[in-house]
Amino acid sequence: MAIIRLLVLVSVIVSSSVSARTLLVLGDSLSAAYGISPEQGWVALLETRLQQEYADIRVVNASISGETTQGGITRLPALIKRHQPDWIVLALAANDGLRGMPLGIIERNITTLIELSEDAEAKPLLVGIRLPPNYGVSYTERFYTLFETLAQQYQISRVPFLLDGVALQETLMQSDGLHPNAKAQPLLLENVWPFLQPLLGD
Repeated sequence: MAIIRLLVLVSVIVSSSVSARTLLVLGDSLSAAYGISPEQGWVALLETRLQQEYADIRVVNASISGETTQGGITRLPALIKRHQPDWIVLALAANDGLRGMPLGIIERNITTLIELSEDAEAKPLLVGIRLPPNYGVSYTERFYTLFETLAQQYQISRVPFLLDGVALQETLMQSDGLHPNAKAQPLLLENVWPFLQPLLGD
């Protein structure tokens, strides 16, 4: 009888591992909970919501403060091999823009990230970002429209602006004026969720 119970338990564990799906978040400090506790970040809040609504989906947060699109390209193949994600949230490029990187390079790098995701049969979600106005109207607007252009080109979903409703609110930002505080994190999740949830049922 004990052997039968053991076999049933093993069967359940194997079935659960086989049916489990993975969502990988590849981002920078905005997704790495910079300046706050990790459990307060929007990715941790996303994980909690998924546990309630999509219990078979696990979240892997591979975000690193200071990460660039080139750094993402370097790390993504190994992350894909290790975690075999079903979805990849691409939340990079803010640091590229803050460093004034040429837009052509940023576009090429985001394109590579999208193609790496699709080649792995993972559905990408592109997360858009805006730069502070002091970078100049021409650069900031062209930077912002890159995300829309690439999303249309590859026919993938896009979050228009991760910090929508947050970036200009002093009470929601840390003292550096660049990173959202803990109070803002649920709002970041609400900015992402309407574009992510439809992908989860595919």
